Formats: sequence, structure tokens, C-alpha cells
Amino acid sequence: MGFKKFTNAAEQLKPDTRFNSLLAARFINCFMYDGKKSTATRVFYDALDIVAKRVKDQPPFEVFENAVNNCKPNVEVRSKRVGGSNYQVPMPVNRKRQQSLAFRWLREAARAKKGKPICESLAAEIIDAAKGEGTAVTTKDNVHRMADANKAFAHFAW
Repeated sequence: MGFKKFTNAAEQLKPDTRFNSLLAARFINCFMYDGKKSTATRVFYDALDIVAKRVKDQPPFEVFENAVNNCKPNVEVRSKRVGGSNYQVPMPVNRKRQQSLAFRWLREAARAKKGKPICESLAAEIIDAAKGEGTAVTTKDNVHRMADANKAFAHFAW
């Protein structure tokens, strides 16, 4: 009787079918709602088709990669209790959390835009984030601003 090797979710994830990319597969999984993966996949690919129509000079997947990179935060504030009071301590963000936060902010920004199909709002958010503007990038800037404002408590990060 041999031992079964434990695998984590990152090792089991297969690249997506159109772009053969793990980044796209991860985003589709994060975008998925209520276990409906085929719907999330269709929305993502439709959004990238819209991006391809609107941005002529770059491939749509490259625009998506730029959008994700522009949304990744470098530092964030974490609450730390020291001597009976809580401090907002700025801490560096590791790569995995950077990606998950970028995905979450893109997803929530797209879902917050009401009145048009989700693929159109996701496409608009991806294009905006690739340019360095939009709701998701604004969220990242706010997180950086909070960390900058609380630099005085950086010595509590250990």
C-alpha cells in the first residue's frame, strides 16, 4: 500500500483552451459564480472578443495581462494589536495574494457596473485597467495611499 501524494489546487489547474494560459484559467475560476464554469468561460472569452474589437494595436490577452499587472498591489495595511490599541501596519504583499486581489478587484468592478451585460462591463474594466485607470486600479491606489499614510507604524511589522 503506497502513500497518496497530496496535490494542491495550483497543481491540478489546467490551462484554458483558447489561450493555453494558467492566468486565464485562474481568472475564469475566480470569476465563476455558483459553480457555473461554462458561463464564466463564455463571459471571459466574450469580454476578450470585445477587447479585441476596441483595442486594435495589442492582442486581447496581452491587454488582459497588462490589466492584471496594473491592479496588483505591492503593499497593503494589516491591522495589528499592540499594547491595547490597533494599528494599521503597512506590509508587503506576496505574489499569490497580489494576483488574487487583482482578480477580485477586476471582478467586483465589473459586477458593480449595472445596466449592461457582464461581458461588456468586464471588457470595459479590462481596457481601463490596462490603461492604468478604472475602478480596480483606483482600489489599488487607495490601498497604496493607506499604506503610505500609515508608514509611521511600519516598525510594528514583524
